[in-house]
Amino acid sequence: MDAVLPDVTRVSLLDRLQADPCCQASWGEFVAVYAPAIRHWCLRWGLQPSDADDVTQAVLVKLTVKLPAFDYDPTRSFRGWLKTLTHHAWHDFVTDSARRLRGSGDSGVLAQLHSLEAREDLETRVAAAFDRELLDVAIDRVRGRVAAATWSAFQLTALDGLSPAAAADRLGIGVSRVYLARHRVQKLLQEEVAALQATG
Repeated sequence: MDAVLPDVTRVSLLDRLQADPCCQASWGEFVAVYAPAIRHWCLRWGLQPSDADDVTQAVLVKLTVKLPAFDYDPTRSFRGWLKTLTHHAWHDFVTDSARRLRGSGDSGVLAQLHSLEAREDLETRVAAAFDRELLDVAIDRVRGRVAAATWSAFQLTALDGLSPAAAADRLGIGVSRVYLARHRVQKLLQEEVAALQATG
């Protein structure tokens, strides 16, 4: 459990935000309770403090749209949902940074990616919000939507446990391409599972 998050989701706070999405006092309380957790995850996943602040702000902006319509289910984890939302924002930030820095020789983005790889595997990240059965269906669907080399990079690292460097050697591509391919597939999987949940 992340120590920076309260043990129990503040259901009354979520209720107040849904009843009055414009209530500044409720939003202020929400930010005070959950912004430190969002920032903590970003730092743990390798972002610099200023970048973690930017991603935290982006997540909070998304929440102003998502929370008023959020249907809280006490049998599921609000913390897991919030962490998944934060991971999406983190992924977008790192991917955009990688695109900007590609070819520059800057290894900072790869260090950020490696920081996440070293701490959490795919199932740990998505298990809080998604069922394994849905993940299996999503894997089958996403496999057919990406190039063979992209899927192979994901398969070797996320599913077979090969290191990114070893996967790069086996596939004859750069390590950075392995990281980016893996993260692209993971994002597609998360989107596919979310779609499956919505229609289930």
